[in-house]
Amino acid sequence: MSVSSTTTARPGAGGTVGAPRSRGSFPDAGTTGVPAGVTLKAATTTSLRIRKAGTVIDRADIRGEISVEANDVTIKNSRVVNAGNWGIVQRPEVKGLVVKDSEIRGNGKERLQYAILNLGSGDISILRNDISQVSDALSTNVGLIEGNYLHDPVYFDGDHTDMIQSNSGPPAGQRLVIRRNTVVNTLEQTAAIALFQDFGVQHDATIEHNLLAGGGYALYAGSGMKGTSYNIRVIGNVFSREVFPKSGQYGAVAYWDKAGNGNVWQDNVWAGTGRAVTAD
Repeated sequence: MSVSSTTTARPGAGGTVGAPRSRGSFPDAGTTGVPAGVTLKAATTTSLRIRKAGTVIDRADIRGEISVEANDVTIKNSRVVNAGNWGIVQRPEVKGLVVKDSEIRGNGKERLQYAILNLGSGDISILRNDISQVSDALSTNVGLIEGNYLHDPVYFDGDHTDMIQSNSGPPAGQRLVIRRNTVVNTLEQTAAIALFQDFGVQHDATIEHNLLAGGGYALYAGSGMKGTSYNIRVIGNVFSREVFPKSGQYGAVAYWDKAGNGNVWQDNVWAGTGRAVTAD
């Protein structure tokens, strides 16, 4: 579904203030996306509906969406460019989607709301992808997000931009793990990583060894109106000043439940100095 819209000036001039970029060994364009040497198939404007369990999509070049309607689908070494609600969606009651070594982005002129959206509570793995030119890059309450480069969102009227977004805790016995990603929101709102309580208490999330920058706050850490968050582990992350002097426009972190059972804030530091980032 294509949605035409006029891009407005983004709120804030994030990239013009703050410290020089220093990303070290964190993921970037050279270590994510379609691997060097992989030749994509001829581009197609046909959107895909995947209804067979275990389907593997490899080396595809899609100008449209991929709707995953069966379990244990893998999308790898591919490019998805779209406008509308999403690039890739895992439907309710479906689980096991793996998206890896791929590029997912908007066309830069029309809104792409989500690069990858997990509509249900099924597990998902998002690995080593290069994602850009979106309103919201990733939205899931459960699964593994590791080794990705998320950057350069595009602002449209009414957007509240998050590069990684969770709206509730995961199903019982499961976890959301966000590990070793580069997550840069060059807008002044809302976050690089956001754990919201739109639909339930945040719990059982691990955010570790990521490079974070931008948004209103680089990290929304799980506190909210539904109750006290618990088992939220924020460990070893590096907060960069490459977008704003405080990492986010207003600061590095907000909405941290210090007293939540099992909540851990540990070894989180500022890029360049190694000084501790505190969560009050």
